[in-house]
Amino acid sequence: MLVIAPHPDDELAGCGGVILLHLLAGDSVAVVYATDGRQSRSGGLEPDAMALTREAEAAEALAALGVSERHWVGLKEGHWQGGELAPALTRILTFHDPSIVYAPSRVDFHPEHDRVARVLACLPALQSVRTVRVYQVQVPLTRLLANLVTPIAPVWGRFESAVACYRSQQGSLRGPLRLKEYAGRAHRVRGPAEEFWEMSPSAYTALHTDDSMAFEDRTFRGLRLRSITDPLAFAVGRGTRRRLLAAARRS
Repeated sequence: MLVIAPHPDDELAGCGGVILLHLLAGDSVAVVYATDGRQSRSGGLEPDAMALTREAEAAEALAALGVSERHWVGLKEGHWQGGELAPALTRILTFHDPSIVYAPSRVDFHPEHDRVARVLACLPALQSVRTVRVYQVQVPLTRLLANLVTPIAPVWGRFESAVACYRSQQGSLRGPLRLKEYAGRAHRVRGPAEEFWEMSPSAYTALHTDDSMAFEDRTFRGLRLRSITDPLAFAVGRGTRRRLLAAARRS
């Protein structure tokens, strides 16, 4: 499996529990970090210092998970072009030839998540992958789109140890952790779970390259620091999720 993370910590927010389950099953796991996450303002760090901090935290978190294959593309967050990322992702996809790619979602409010997803979707090398599993970070896929659910209670302790390595991002990780708790309850499994929208590579490409599916910046809402407004994240953009589901089915 190959995980495409737009920023350091997205791999844990999106599919950290499943990474551990793949490792326990004996699967090969590699994680790609597209950008350096320098635009985070947590702790008042300057961009260069934040980039170095997040790279070090990512290495520590992967070591806690037991992942040895790491690709730090590390483009400057907010200051990169698709032409810089595409060759790097192509090389990595070709080298690993993964069966499964865990990919960022366009059901998101973060522009960098959307940009990385669009670059990935346009790569011819993606079409050799068997399955793409779209993960959620702070914006829920909701039960409209999630078609694969994985209970992660057996690895929750190790997962939390890895999350603790991202000391600079503890605030932003609260929402994704709550999403895992909500997923477990929604699907009536024991403990937390991770939800994915599994699809073919061609469907992923179609969803990210169809100009008729252009959205406004505020189409979706993410979980905030406090949980009181969490229901809005599931409600805002419901109609757009239906459009996406219909488009994926056509593909």
